[in-house]
Amino acid sequence: MLSKLKDKYILPKALLVVVGGAIILSACTTLTPSRSTAAVPQSVNQLDLNRYVGTWYEIARLPMYFQRNCASDVTATYSLNPSGSILVDNRCKKADGSTIQSIGEATKANETGSELKVTFLPEGLRWLPLTKADYWVLALDDNYQHALVGTPNRKYLWVLSRTPSMDEAAYQSLLSTAKNQGYDIAKLQRTLHHSR
Repeated sequence: MLSKLKDKYILPKALLVVVGGAIILSACTTLTPSRSTAAVPQSVNQLDLNRYVGTWYEIARLPMYFQRNCASDVTATYSLNPSGSILVDNRCKKADGSTIQSIGEATKANETGSELKVTFLPEGLRWLPLTKADYWVLALDDNYQHALVGTPNRKYLWVLSRTPSMDEAAYQSLLSTAKNQGYDIAKLQRTLHHSR
């Protein structure tokens, strides 16, 4: 019976959960229809982490449970740790204007650096197996000003920019890439950014 389920469904290894405003990753087993006929999305050929670090503004996203309280001003700031891992500082504004912040860590999952594993567990628990989520850079302009990031199961997707707004042509180009890689861009939600 289990082998039949494995053929028909993908069993994800982890799920992001919010507890008291903090994002954690917990092991779970849920059934998601597999895309056995579609190829896995492709990450970029090379990612220079020194150029990628800094602040990125979320322009659009496929809805993710842990972001359900984010009403506006979603940012991700990355910085290199001495160990070679990446400090992840995610922030957003709630509808009441208060800030939600989540600190995590990303590590390389492939030699090109374009596929990362991210965890938001407290530092002492990050060694636990099955507690890291995929973060793949799917598209990136030559100047590292716009990026498309997603998960290989196509459930989550983010359009990112170095500024709170993005040229419509650049945005449409990233959407085209996402669609060609099998993401459901009809469900993308645009992110509101207040003047800075």
